[in-house]
Amino acid sequence: MRRQGAIRQIALLALLGGSLMLTACVQDTSDAEEAAYNASVVAAQARVETSVEGLDVLRSSLARQIDDPDAVDQSTFARVCQPVGRRAQALAQENGWVVQQLAERNRNPAHTLDDEARTVHERFAENPDLQRVWHEDTVLNGTSGQRFFQRITVEETCLACHGPKGDRPAFVKSGYPNDRAYGFETGDLRGLYAVFVPDSLLTAAQH
Repeated sequence: MRRQGAIRQIALLALLGGSLMLTACVQDTSDAEEAAYNASVVAAQARVETSVEGLDVLRSSLARQIDDPDAVDQSTFARVCQPVGRRAQALAQENGWVVQQLAERNRNPAHTLDDEARTVHERFAENPDLQRVWHEDTVLNGTSGQRFFQRITVEETCLACHGPKGDRPAFVKSGYPNDRAYGFETGDLRGLYAVFVPDSLLTAAQH
């Protein structure tokens, strides 16, 4: 009887030890998966921020090519503004992101702020030193993910098209009858870049 009791105790201890080892293995796996996910998030965010900064540098460098604000026409728009939009579209296609340029006082109605972007725009307006914001738990068009926002600041050469209402180029007045993107001054908040990264891309980056 004593021998059977001892065997039973040994079996119970072995079972307990196995359970503890299994729990430890499961915990280690969970920790590793969480670490891998966090690493993919950090890498994705860094890529987004670098890409948007490059987009803004492109915008700024092209805007500085406007030598004569009084001579701005449709060809100037094609040379200075359209490349930024094309680059934004390319970033979206290359990475699977949703890349937008949005503004409260927009020229193109397609650039109207959505509710989330409007909240961020208000924060940017209230705090001129705030340059960028991440929303790490959001939904866009039914898809969950993360969204990055970076402010767009008016530069002096931007006033050729975005200064006083009466000074806007003829092609702007005729081409955008509902234009609201005027009356700005250098340093004003023009709008924001918005980049949405679906959660599925972050999960895929772990594998």
